Amino acid sequence: MLQKLMPKSDEFFDDFDAQCAATVEGTKMLYALLSDYRDVAARVQALKDVEHKGDEVTHTAFNRLHQQFITPFDRTQIHSLLSRIDDVLDFTNAAASRLHYYEIETSLPDATELARLLVQSAEKVREVVAALRHIKQPQQILEGCRAIKKLETQADEVLRAGVGRLFKSGADPLTVIKWKEIYDMIETATDKCLGVANVIEGVVLEHS
Repeated sequence: MLQKLMPKSDEFFDDFDAQCAATVEGTKMLYALLSDYRDVAARVQALKDVEHKGDEVTHTAFNRLHQQFITPFDRTQIHSLLSRIDDVLDFTNAAASRLHYYEIETSLPDATELARLLVQSAEKVREVVAALRHIKQPQQILEGCRAIKKLETQADEVLRAGVGRLFKSGADPLTVIKWKEIYDMIETATDKCLGVANVIEGVVLEHS
């Protein structure tokens, strides 16, 4: 009864929105780099700066979680949602960093397509996370979660086909290994978007 009478803070929703904004920005930067492959070191550093900004938001939100008495929904769900959004940007940054560290000279179409799907997934994540403020209208949120699942399935298909082309390309084995790792990291970022959707579905089903 006491919890129902006390106001719930919107600060966590602000944190979620800030996380998602940084994540969308980072995924767009990776896609732009792979689409127009130049100035790699500077653009990878710029993405790293965005990832650091996202980390700061996540750190602030975790601190709030430990200090706030009333939360919009279950603390474990808030923690999971913050972590999974953070993971999307972490893997995006990791993929970009390897382009630089591995001295990749040119982009590949399959990597660009994976990055395009990642941008779409991150944008859809931002949409459904923002809709959590209106959790009593769950249909839009659940439809968005289904869209994220479809994008993740598409990314899986692009990954499998892309890895197949890598092994058939005749490139030297070290290059194949480098690119496979980069592909895997971009696709894992889309997996993390699906992880966000799974948490959100649980929140909606429990609270709507």
